[in-house]
Amino acid sequence: MRLILFDDRSAENLLPLSFTRPVGDLRVGILTIAEKWEKHMALAGIKSQGASFLTRDYLQVKYPTEAADDNLLINGSLLPDNELLSAIKELQTGKALKQGQVLLAARCSREDLTGFQEEAILEKATEYGEEISLVDYPWKIFRLNGQEISADFDLLTAGRQSASLKDVQVFGDHPVFVEDGFKGSHFTLNTSNGPIYLGHDSEIMEGSVIRGPFALCEGAIIKLGTKIYGPTTLGPACRGGGEMNNVVMQANSNKGHDGFLGNAVLGEWCNIGADSNNSNLKNNYSEVKVWNYPKGRFTRTGLQFCGLIMGDHSKCGINTMFNTGTVVGVSANIFGAGFPRNFIPSFSLGGAEGMSTYRMVKVLETASLVMERRGIAVSEADRQILQWVFDHTEQYRKW
Repeated sequence: MRLILFDDRSAENLLPLSFTRPVGDLRVGILTIAEKWEKHMALAGIKSQGASFLTRDYLQVKYPTEAADDNLLINGSLLPDNELLSAIKELQTGKALKQGQVLLAARCSREDLTGFQEEAILEKATEYGEEISLVDYPWKIFRLNGQEISADFDLLTAGRQSASLKDVQVFGDHPVFVEDGFKGSHFTLNTSNGPIYLGHDSEIMEGSVIRGPFALCEGAIIKLGTKIYGPTTLGPACRGGGEMNNVVMQANSNKGHDGFLGNAVLGEWCNIGADSNNSNLKNNYSEVKVWNYPKGRFTRTGLQFCGLIMGDHSKCGINTMFNTGTVVGVSANIFGAGFPRNFIPSFSLGGAEGMSTYRMVKVLETASLVMERRGIAVSEADRQILQWVFDHTEQYRKW
């Protein structure tokens, strides 16, 4: 059986994070959504090959759909739990589960997948009445990060022995799990509010103080004297420094210096300059609104705390100041004094004093240099995706 995670309308609401990836490839907790489903299905005894994606046409060049005669389709924004797994395990070919107008899962043949129509399947699907968790807006990533760190922690560490820590102060009731290759000593871990996971070949430098729930993924590094409040995740090969509170960094992104980042999500290949800060609370303590692409306007989040949402390949210079609820698109280059606008379109160059278009030739030049530092080349698929995003976000660049 093939596991396929499909994008629904949440892919539009999750922009700019979903400009460059399927929804199921987003990280929340320790794992990506696709990785969660792979591991949960294996534990549930559901034999399937690794996950692929049914996503928008321009992303298929990097994330192709790999179908079989028997396919299990799962909503890419849906987080797994045991009750849901039990219901999905009982699905027969041609059957589906929904909750309201959200299609949760469907089992179909290769022929049915070819003409996949979400609306038609919804009409015949069985209603699922238990509580579910959907990552259907960007702020859901940091809102759900605590529960997902705990769930992923249990999933990854069950029946396994942690490596040891030396010369580290640890206190609190929740566990710490250390993978092989971790480096670091003379720092403090507080697990009073949740577990702490330290991934393969990750590192925490001395003087750092970290409160769980917290996940440091493979190859990620915490710099000297960093202060982190959970629930926070640093994805693979990320760099963290300064002060962070309830942050999720997808992978390969840097916030290596002093400055505050809170209630925020960074995509891949982002960089936050030294002494940069974001506001996560309005001066009047009112509800935060953020830019929503399908509505074409700022929309309510229901949150009092909401900081920065930044798409892949975006950067900011030193001393950048982001207002509460700022949304930055893909491949933006932000610098200069003052507060830039709350919505910064993709491929923007500049800041509060004015913006211009960040030309594609310069974008690719920078991306190549940045990715080479991690030993990764910009692929032709990456180039095509960035070009598509550039072409289809022109309407927002009104200088």
